[in-house]
Amino acid sequence: MKYLVLLGDGMADYPLEELGGKTPLMAARTPHMDFLVKNGHLGRAATIPSGLAPGSDVANLAVMGYDPQKYFTGRAPLEAASLRLKLAPEDAAFRCNLVTLRQEGNAIIMDDFSAGHIANNDSHLLIAAIHEALSNERIAFFPGVSYRHVMIWKSGMVGMATTPPHDISGQAIGPHLPKGDGADILLDLMQRSRSVLGNHPVNQQRKAAGKKPATSIWLWGQGKSLTIPSFRQKYGCSGAVISAVDLIKGIGIAAGLDAIDVPGVTGFLDTNYVGKAEYALQALKEKDFVYVHVEAPDEASHNGSIRDKIQAIEDFDEKVVGTVLANAAAIADLRIMVLPDHATPICTMTHASDPIPFIIYPSIPGMNGGGFAVYNEQEADSSDLYLASGHQLMDLFIHGKKPAQ
Repeated sequence: MKYLVLLGDGMADYPLEELGGKTPLMAARTPHMDFLVKNGHLGRAATIPSGLAPGSDVANLAVMGYDPQKYFTGRAPLEAASLRLKLAPEDAAFRCNLVTLRQEGNAIIMDDFSAGHIANNDSHLLIAAIHEALSNERIAFFPGVSYRHVMIWKSGMVGMATTPPHDISGQAIGPHLPKGDGADILLDLMQRSRSVLGNHPVNQQRKAAGKKPATSIWLWGQGKSLTIPSFRQKYGCSGAVISAVDLIKGIGIAAGLDAIDVPGVTGFLDTNYVGKAEYALQALKEKDFVYVHVEAPDEASHNGSIRDKIQAIEDFDEKVVGTVLANAAAIADLRIMVLPDHATPICTMTHASDPIPFIIYPSIPGMNGGGFAVYNEQEADSSDLYLASGHQLMDLFIHGKKPAQ
């Protein structure tokens, strides 16, 4: 048996007045996911355990079969794993966003958590400048993808409270700055980064081109090193992960999966959807399991764009799911799961803990959740296939039967 997970980050949403009470998933044209539902199973799973924040880190760890309440230590260690950064047990990793801040009266506003979805060629030059100016024998900065980077603090602290910048788009940053033991170090670095970035040639060029400058770093998502059992140990499968996002690749690498790089992937609306599907199909010739992650729907939600989210969902359906279905006959005994990791409602522009709708295809004898015609949140709410512990979803997918809860 071969197993393929196709995950559209943040696809799930809430009904919107602008869409006549439909969610973006309901409003989007998704013939390929609808085909999977008609010929498979539709259900719901709670990927965010009680007490944990609804992030892609927690949710994807759960979808991949690892109980976040047992294994999750923070977002940044997963991204550090993707960059092959070695953390000693006492070291702390932090996510380091390049962001755009703006002055509005006496307040400083989070204008853009992604600095205009800054491209790698610009962001890597800026992070190099940050590293040169702010690093020392204990602090170092490492480039990631687009606006997403990593800071390592040797023998660092992780107990402070930090806020994801995408949670405060358009808001004053003052109430959301780091607080607690060690926060003074983070605040100092964030403040000093503004002078480093302020007149940097890259930002001057971006402003001249009408692009948003990266005016500051934002530190959050801290944690210590992560150790989890390998995917092969848990499920007896060789496997790979495909994503533009270091977080997802980091989870895969920590699980012993190969991280496959696909040309042209960006983590945004212009990503190489077809390439991800084609590389996944190629990998399945040798691997038992491939996990394909597409970030675009989540980014559209964080930007508050209904149009972009519908487009991202339709592109995911046509170019990822559709490409797989057009070529699936070449792979014997292929089982497919399609799902988001979590909901990212347009109305809040951030993540939510609601159970997510999932598809398993083709039909498995004796499994609930059959008889549906379309893929969306409302249909899934009517299904009697429900997992209260989202990390058991992978057991259901691979073993073909609902585990005891």
